[in-house]
Amino acid sequence: MEPDKITETLRAIARGFKSWPGAPILHRPDELGLDYEDVFFPSEDGVPLEGWFIPRANSDRIVIANHPRWFNRAGLPSHLEPWRSLTGSTGNDFEVNFVPDYRILHDAGYNVLAYDMRNFGHSGKANDGVFSVGRYESRDVIGSLDYVRRRKDTAGMKIGLFSRCAGGNATFFAMTRRPEAFDGVRCLVSPQPLSSGVALARGLERLGIPLSYMDQLNELIRQETSFTIDQFSPVPWAKSVMVPSFLYQVRDDVYTRPSDLQAVYDNIPVADKKLHWIEGTTRRWDGYTYFQREPGPMLEWFARFMA
Repeated sequence: MEPDKITETLRAIARGFKSWPGAPILHRPDELGLDYEDVFFPSEDGVPLEGWFIPRANSDRIVIANHPRWFNRAGLPSHLEPWRSLTGSTGNDFEVNFVPDYRILHDAGYNVLAYDMRNFGHSGKANDGVFSVGRYESRDVIGSLDYVRRRKDTAGMKIGLFSRCAGGNATFFAMTRRPEAFDGVRCLVSPQPLSSGVALARGLERLGIPLSYMDQLNELIRQETSFTIDQFSPVPWAKSVMVPSFLYQVRDDVYTRPSDLQAVYDNIPVADKKLHWIEGTTRRWDGYTYFQREPGPMLEWFARFMA
């Protein structure tokens, strides 16, 4: 690739931290027979967040679910353009629908709160549109906890967190900033948290761009977001995780390397933690749909700590 073309590609990658095609909400809980309520509540800093509350009769347990980058509470229509162009080259060209996750959790005895993080889904725009890989989004995690504790029919419920990818990063950073907000949270299930530096390096490799260009990409991202790539890593934030934590990941995911999640896991300082590798695929989306195929281990984790 010619140097001018490389520079334009790097600029496009950096611009992607502020501008991307917003995904529509194509599925709703009633498709699978779930009663639900459209809800809205403020983030920690007042950004309006949109979500669904799915009640489970006679249950005192609630799971709060968020989502990965590009996704929203309903999933991602990556079988359609323009979203397919974002991910199709890596084999992630099929739709991810998160509503079956909520059906599984509901049937297992949990109320569910699923919400869109800022700048995704129907939630408010904020921070000049910057996607900060968990830093600003951590305020949405705090807002979701505040909402559950403030709402009359959920106040006092046992809380578990289902924090996916960037939502996991956001949860780790929220725990770093506001550890007291997680007092009483029983446990965390976090599929596929990710360091941007590792993912971006893998992306350059796929494009045939030498890794010597990472410094230039870092500067372009800093100009777009005011943050460096290293400031988007959940590895140091994991040291603040003080709840029982179950992490899982596609081992051969082309977006990352196993060492990244291993570093996150190793930094979690609690005794009650588990790391599960998904084998036999390179598609990251297979990790996002794994709960629908094999929910047993994650349900056992929630049950163990939310009984």
